[in-house]
Amino acid sequence: MLMDGPVDIVLDDGTHVQSDRFVVAICMCKRSKNYPLCDTSHRRTSRTTE
Repeated sequence: MLMDGPVDIVLDDGTHVQSDRFVVAICMCKRSKNYPLCDTSHRRTSRTTE
């Protein structure tokens, strides 16, 4: 999900994640190693079709 920045995100454990970029990519799949910010880890999953 793309959001207009800057953003200040408060996680469930109370920690804050801040970004001062103009557009910030928020991870929605929870695969990111930089969660809650997206690192495009969702792209590494291959899909099979039958």
